[in-house]
Amino acid sequence: MPRTAFPSDFVWGTATASYQIEGAVRADGRGDSIWDAFCRVPGAIADASSGEDACRHYELWERDLDLMRDLGHSSYRFSLAWPRLQPEGSGAFNPKGFDFYSRLIDGMLKRGIRPNCTLYHWDLPLELERAGGWLNRDTAFRYQDYARAAAKAFGDRVEFWATFNEANIFTMLGYEIGVHAPGRKEGAKAYRQVIHHVLLAHGLGLKALRAQGLRPDAKIGIVLSPSSVWPQDARPETLAAAEHRWQMDSDWWMLPMLKGRYPEFPWRRLGDAVPEIEPGDLQRIQGDLDYVGLNYYSPARVVADPLDPEGWKVVPRSPLAPRTDMPNWEVFGPGLRNLLRRYHRRYGVPIYVTENGMSIAADAPGADGAVHDARRIDFLKRHLFELGRAIEEGVDVRGYFHWSLMDNFEWGLGYTQRFGLVHVDFATQKRTPKDSALWYRDMIRAGGFDHDLAPESWPFEKMDTGWV
Repeated sequence: MPRTAFPSDFVWGTATASYQIEGAVRADGRGDSIWDAFCRVPGAIADASSGEDACRHYELWERDLDLMRDLGHSSYRFSLAWPRLQPEGSGAFNPKGFDFYSRLIDGMLKRGIRPNCTLYHWDLPLELERAGGWLNRDTAFRYQDYARAAAKAFGDRVEFWATFNEANIFTMLGYEIGVHAPGRKEGAKAYRQVIHHVLLAHGLGLKALRAQGLRPDAKIGIVLSPSSVWPQDARPETLAAAEHRWQMDSDWWMLPMLKGRYPEFPWRRLGDAVPEIEPGDLQRIQGDLDYVGLNYYSPARVVADPLDPEGWKVVPRSPLAPRTDMPNWEVFGPGLRNLLRRYHRRYGVPIYVTENGMSIAADAPGADGAVHDARRIDFLKRHLFELGRAIEEGVDVRGYFHWSLMDNFEWGLGYTQRFGLVHVDFATQKRTPKDSALWYRDMIRAGGFDHDLAPESWPFEKMDTGWV
């Protein structure tokens, strides 16, 4: 039987986010975030819930770290809650917030778990939003102050740092489409201005981290959730549409950070909607990335569409293609390999898969007390198989973090979706490792897994299209 094996120094872990698991939103001096406010808007959350309690990780963190240790995770990707550390986003910092994360980080190290810290996973202090949020240029400089304080407090112990999680997602969903906090629909130009300010904050934050003096082996990057653009066919117009989609999505973020410039085609296409850039901004944004974190869930199959203002449209592979319980999220492992290969070839930066997972909404213990999530195990096998193929092909991928450690508050969908390897009974806060958690544990211990999978080939894979 074929076997997929991974390097002995490969980093394995899981990921969470502060607002999705911590709860304790009024404890120990924490300020309000934009998500606290958004959850109070009628109809904003599918089940009218919030992260007020979530997984009560703020209280139960030692139990959760014990779970990670027992499940063999070598690293834990968590996020700091800015309003817990600095309640108003500027001015006074909150010692009790720093004490909590210091205990959490020390607890990881005690258990042999390598801390992977995200500075911003979407929970902007509400006072900064009232001053304009990410549409206000000053927010980037408040973020710089916050990053500097976090580095000073935790830099001697944290190995991995990410300036932002899914920077391309929270800007779009929060400021263009309005379905996530802060729930604004600002139009194309304002949306691109928000992106520019987040990129500016990234550059300022990265330089603040480096200037503070981190532990010698510290690595600093950013986490994106880019489309794994997959041309539906090999017609020249389809490949051109895919390239344009890629430039509007991935190049728009990566080129300013790596090259100090925005991509030419999207800049021309946006016309009057391009952001205002002040002198020196691109120099502030540009900086050396130790890695880029890529979150992958589902592909974007693209065909040319001359009737669409963007020049393309995304189409499904087939109505019969397998899907997760998230609407329209197709299960397609080769999309992960495609994304990893393209980022490696296009940007040349070391890569970590910082999120990958699937929701099974009905996950629950059976009569035997176990959670039998065979679909998630199959998802893991298919995606880790493609990850292994990418590594064999020379792609510089150094770690994998499954989303998520445990079921949690899933943003606008509340508690209606379950992504965890560990089941959470939100009434009792009981944690139950699912079958997938045990499979993942055993795979980590063995350094790989046996399978009967065969490579899924794109029909035009052997053509020199550059897309696989």
